Amino acid sequence: MDNIRYGNPYVVGTLLGLVLLFTFYSMGRGVGSSASFSRLGAASVAAVAPDHAKSNAYMAGYMGRGRPMLMDWLIFMSLGAALGGLFSAFVGKRIKGEVGRGPSIDVGPRLWLALGGGIVSGFAARLARGCTSGQALTGAPELAFGSWVFMFSIFAGAYAAAWFFRKEWL
Repeated sequence: MDNIRYGNPYVVGTLLGLVLLFTFYSMGRGVGSSASFSRLGAASVAAVAPDHAKSNAYMAGYMGRGRPMLMDWLIFMSLGAALGGLFSAFVGKRIKGEVGRGPSIDVGPRLWLALGGGIVSGFAARLARGCTSGQALTGAPELAFGSWVFMFSIFAGAYAAAWFFRKEWL
């Protein structure tokens, strides 16, 4: 574990702030990834059942903008974030074929907990009209009250949930 390297958090935080500033300047809005997953879902439904996608008010909002649904900068930003994380893990020699878990939980239940947590987080992100990165990195600098409430709630909820799940990691 001692040979694992991570980026300097001050340098990485400064770079993230510059990326956020650049997106505000160039795109007129901040960053977030939940919209890219909504767009991907709408494009998937449109590929399988185009009539249903056109008749659904939510999905129709992603259609008819004069370009393919997946040709949006947020799609490429999310793809770049995933590839950047993979590159960072490769450079830092952190890529391993294992499932991170505590000694008192098997791989199967750990994967089910991760899937369940992802589904709940994705649903909550759309319900809150933004994911944690969108709320924290975009809403907080804009001093949006809802984003601050959201972030404090995320930290409080994670702290409370950790009490229930800590036995899985001990």
